[in-house]
Amino acid sequence: MDQSKIEQGRLSVARHAAELFWRDGVEKTSGDAIAAAAGLSKRTVWRYFRSKEACIEPLFKITGMRFIELLRSWPHDVSIEAYLHDTLGSMLKTEQEIRDGVAVARLISLLKTEPAIRSAYLMASAQAEDDLVAVVAERSGRAREDFDVKLCAAAAMAAVRVVDEDICTATFTHGRHFEHHEVCDRLSAAIRTAATLPICDPVDV
Repeated sequence: MDQSKIEQGRLSVARHAAELFWRDGVEKTSGDAIAAAAGLSKRTVWRYFRSKEACIEPLFKITGMRFIELLRSWPHDVSIEAYLHDTLGSMLKTEQEIRDGVAVARLISLLKTEPAIRSAYLMASAQAEDDLVAVVAERSGRAREDFDVKLCAAAAMAAVRVVDEDICTATFTHGRHFEHHEVCDRLSAAIRTAATLPICDPVDV
């Protein structure tokens, strides 16, 4: 089977699993229920994924990659604050991307009460961190293999996770509403604080 079709199939399963986890909880959601919702056989689902919790990894991954893609277009002469304020609101362009973003935010808000899904979240975050290395390397004028570049990417991604968890939990657990500028301020401040290399201001590389 074509690899792109496999990835689309995995993503479709992830979307259904996310909906079931949010509606029914992880413990009460079976692999059979995920397969039925996705219109696939149990055998196919288990060929795609190692566990029911892993079913949501593609959804975490694709939303994380959208943020990394945004950072890849970050101009050298613009600060992190200015760039996120100008672009973050348009990161999710289609209705499907918006639905994915909401589904992921809901899942992130469940991390403390549904710890079984944290491994899927961290697996996807690790992939995003690997891709962030290229952004840090470009803005710092260093090689991707440089230890300091990898350390900076790891620290920045950890900071993003803290902000995501805080905002998503406050939104879906406590009913807090965040304005666009608040989200941008929190993300940019966290990345600036965590960055171990001078990447957040305009750079000359």
